Amino acid sequence: MSEVVEIEKDEINLSEVFSEILSKNDSRLLKEFLDEQNISDVVELVNEFPEQEANIIDHMTVHRAVSVFKILDINQQKDIIKELPARKTAKILNELPPDDRTDFLEELPKAAIRDLIKLLDPEERKITLSLLGYPEDSVGRLMTPDYVYVHPHYSVAQVLDNIRKYGKNSETIDVIYIIDELGHLIDDIRIRDLLLAKPEDIVGEIIDGRYVALNVYDDQEQASQVFKMNNRTAIPVVDDNDILLGIVTIDDILWVANEEFSEDMQKMGGTEALNEPYLDISIFNLFKKRITWLVVLFFGEMLTATAMGYFEGELSKVLVLATFIPLILSSGGNTGSQASTLIIQAMSVGEITIEDWWRILRREILSGLLLGIVLGIIGFFRVAVWHMIVPGFYGEHWMLIAITIGFTLVGVVIWGTITGSMLPMLLKRLGADPAVSSAPFVATLVDVTAILIYFGLAFYFLQGTLL
Repeated sequence: MSEVVEIEKDEINLSEVFSEILSKNDSRLLKEFLDEQNISDVVELVNEFPEQEANIIDHMTVHRAVSVFKILDINQQKDIIKELPARKTAKILNELPPDDRTDFLEELPKAAIRDLIKLLDPEERKITLSLLGYPEDSVGRLMTPDYVYVHPHYSVAQVLDNIRKYGKNSETIDVIYIIDELGHLIDDIRIRDLLLAKPEDIVGEIIDGRYVALNVYDDQEQASQVFKMNNRTAIPVVDDNDILLGIVTIDDILWVANEEFSEDMQKMGGTEALNEPYLDISIFNLFKKRITWLVVLFFGEMLTATAMGYFEGELSKVLVLATFIPLILSSGGNTGSQASTLIIQAMSVGEITIEDWWRILRREILSGLLLGIVLGIIGFFRVAVWHMIVPGFYGEHWMLIAITIGFTLVGVVIWGTITGSMLPMLLKRLGADPAVSSAPFVATLVDVTAILIYFGLAFYFLQGTLL
């Protein structure tokens, strides 16, 4: 790039170089500059100069433009496609891997999908329409038909020739798939095993028949677990008749895992999944995503207020009981939130299932008992120590108050761990997302019962003395 040799990139950062080139208004110079940069650096330029994002993509070679386009978030992709010339749009859409193209198209309005599909080559159009026909969260939406397959009667030499011939257009050549004449999946074989075999060896004689496959209608989260358990870079996708339809690669699964993690984190925070970057979502949509759960939690806290009102008489007789209400509620809510977070995370990574509910319940009861005893002892000594510092502050029955606080903490913590651990599993059983049993939701639910436990024990221990 002779015309920008004078610009020392070691001394001037990439954005400054880019700005300097833009000021010259030289398309050829811009193209040369962009083609020399790493893909990650170009992505940074797109993020830094959003007004130039379409211009950047348009001045890159198709292959490199596709590599950048795949990494960008959906809103950036939409903006770029709107501004790109139809010629460049067609080239990018046709060059995109079928799975990535499907992911992009499914986020668009139906009218836009129809217009863009018209730009595809006949074969790519057929593939895209096929992938769009599968359920939204199914493996079928993730798979790509770009893979290398051979027949069991092939020799190793023939397989390697096949790889050289078709491997360039394949999503991956790490694994080669063996099918029969009807397209049924027989096995898969790693490229390493082929390279180590003799050229005259027959594929059908060196395979072992032990392969892992996904059904085209399997859930994407399930696919993520299969990848995790089998340490694969790609897994074949079959229909109900074991016909090989495509493959799913690890990069697609990583995107799914990231999206699921973000969605679960948002739900655990007491809001609906945003489905787009925070700064890109409108204030009104942000309001809609948050208000529902806030209203639900508000009504839950109203139940807490109602429960406290029911014990208004006891509070008026022993006002000191009111000073411990925040302590009691926070202890129950915190332990419940801890339990729900642990269970939701364990369920999301496949460590536990609904069938493990009894084992989990026993563990949480024991954990809650141990945690409650520790907090109960601290609560007991809180009253005792304060009585020694300020004699008479709790009156002559301070010991009963201390015992009430201690036992209440034990009971509330045990109930919090039970609620926090069992609620996600109940929601899973009912077909709902366990992540909605968020920390705020569990805390609100535990608050109501904590009041009942607190004043129930207070009435039991203090009846005949303070009550």
